[in-house]
Formats: sequence, structure tokens, C-alpha cells
Amino acid sequence: MRLVLSLLTLLCAPLSALAEPTFFPARDGNADAPVLVVYSSLDEPLARPMIKGFQAANPDVAVRYDEMLTGEVHDRIVRETDAGQKTADFAFSSAMDLQVKLSNDGYAQRSDLPMSERWPSWANWRNTAYALTFEPAVFVYHKPSFKDGKPPASRAEFVDYLKRQGEKVYGRIGTYDIERSGVGFLFMARDQEQFGDIWTVIQAMGAAGVKLYSTSSAILERVADGRFVLGYNILGSYAADWASRHPDVGIVLPKDYTVVMSRIGLVPQAAASPDLGRRYLAFFMSKEGQEILSRELQIAAVSPDVSGSNTARTMNALLGAQLKPVPVSPGLMVYLDQVKRARLIARWNEVLRTQ
Repeated sequence: MRLVLSLLTLLCAPLSALAEPTFFPARDGNADAPVLVVYSSLDEPLARPMIKGFQAANPDVAVRYDEMLTGEVHDRIVRETDAGQKTADFAFSSAMDLQVKLSNDGYAQRSDLPMSERWPSWANWRNTAYALTFEPAVFVYHKPSFKDGKPPASRAEFVDYLKRQGEKVYGRIGTYDIERSGVGFLFMARDQEQFGDIWTVIQAMGAAGVKLYSTSSAILERVADGRFVLGYNILGSYAADWASRHPDVGIVLPKDYTVVMSRIGLVPQAAASPDLGRRYLAFFMSKEGQEILSRELQIAAVSPDVSGSNTARTMNALLGAQLKPVPVSPGLMVYLDQVKRARLIARWNEVLRTQ
């Protein structure tokens, strides 16, 4: 369990109300220093170590950090660009589809950086959008409920467990409501691509009276206190955080395949100071920046230059083909197609209701 916890990310930005921008003066004391403007969905307190590291290497730069929801990061960049205004110098968001859409629609500019050639191919779209974190989807379980046996370690075992347990686990399974949870929809869409029998899993959860939630914490709270025995496709960052504080929460990286999502960084086309945006992105991708991400933010690093348990490199060495990262590519935009989205949600609801 200790190894699993060390492999998973511990922190993930929750959706929160829009906050006032936070200003970080230049460390050299120059009140007229150039200002790097960042739009980000990552909670500002979690971003501080990265900003602190960047300013230590760039003491002549001030930073304005605008924390906002993922949709607002996208919408504000589009709105300001279309109005002929300047926008953020750097955008960082967990909405992979929306970040790639910015890039594909011409709202992001190319950033050829020292690490560009060595960045994993799945994590780099034409040097405009870069995946900077590595965050898996996991099964979570209530440990005392499995004192006499092992929890499911694959989707086939998950289905078999639900069928065998029947009424004992009815109403005690949780997963995301894909209509309200962006990450839940992303994971479900990837499931449909990766697993031909995924609808058998959804049907089994429906027959088991699965409960749907828009947040990870609502599911994990119920697993921690025993109201739920299992949670399906939960973001590993939240799961590991809960497991570190609640000893009855267990974690499984499904052995058939484990979907991995990432947070994406880019420099907007209409950035006021694109050179500062690229400088911040380069720091984010540098060995020093990725080590801060892994060590201080406890979010798994993507860089091949970073070693340690909390890295994509180590996870890949241990789990190999089991890991299925979501590629940074225009393929992500299929999740934004409203017709396809509505069709997937309709089938999801129909199958869940089938007893």
C-alpha cells in the first residue's frame, strides 16, 4: 500500500469559486518589473511552490496568478483574444479537451523549448500544448469489507464481485456522474475506447444500485466510513490523499488497464508577454520544476529526467502497458462534440437503468 501511495498523486485542484488574482512581487524589489500573467485551475496555495521556484530562478519577474474554473480559463482566453485584447501569458488546466481546443483553434502559440524534443510524444501536441502531470484513475475500496478476500483488480473481477455479492453490496458502490463531472466523462469516454465490454461493467453497477456523484470527495468519504465498499474510476490524486489520512481506504490500479489524465500547459496566441509565458512553461518542464511538482505539490512528474516514485517514468517501469495515458491530440475534442456527448450520456443512463 505504501508503494501505491507513493506512486499516486496526492493533490488535485477542486472546482472552486473564482478568486481574486494573487500578486507575487519580483524578488529583486523592482516595482516596475515585468509581470507574468497566469490563468490556472490549480488552487493558488498549491501553485505557490512552483511560483516560488520560478521566481528564485527569475528574480526580475513579478507574477499575477488568476485562479479560475477550467471552463473559464478557456472562455476567457477566447473572449479576450476575439476582442483584440491581450490575455494570459500562460494557461494551466486539467480540462484536457478544452486546452487542446485552444491549441487546435489557433488560440495557442508554438513554444519550442529546451525539453520539447525529449518530452514524451503522447504529452506534446505540436509544441503548443504540453501535458505536465501524470494522474491515474483507480478503484478505491473499504479495507474492512475485504478482510476475508482481495478487492477486484480488473473490470472483469469488478463485475464478478458485484454479481456474487448481490444484495450485500446493493447501493454501496459509487462512481462519477458523467453528466456533471468532467473528469468522470473523460474516464468513461476512454473506457469505451479501451474496453469493448465496458457496458457490461456499467450494467453491473446499475444492477448493484450504484450512486453517482460529481466530486471525488463525496465518494471517498463514503468509502472511508464503510457506507460504500467500492468506488470506480476515481482520480488517483484524491484517492491517495484520502488513503493517507483514512486507513480504511484502499487503492487498486486496475491491472487490465489504468487510464491516466494530465493537466496541460500552453502559451496563448494573444499573450501580452509570450516570452515570459514560455519562460514559465520551460521552468515547468525543467528538471527543477518537475521535481517541485513531484516533491512539493505531490503531483506525479512527466519529465524523463526526473527520478523517484512519484513520476511517470517509475510508474511506466513498474506497470508498463497497463497505463493508458490520454494523448494530447485533437482526438480529445471528440469529447466536446455535443451530439456524441449526448449519445454517450444517453446510453450510460439507459444501461444503468437496465436491471
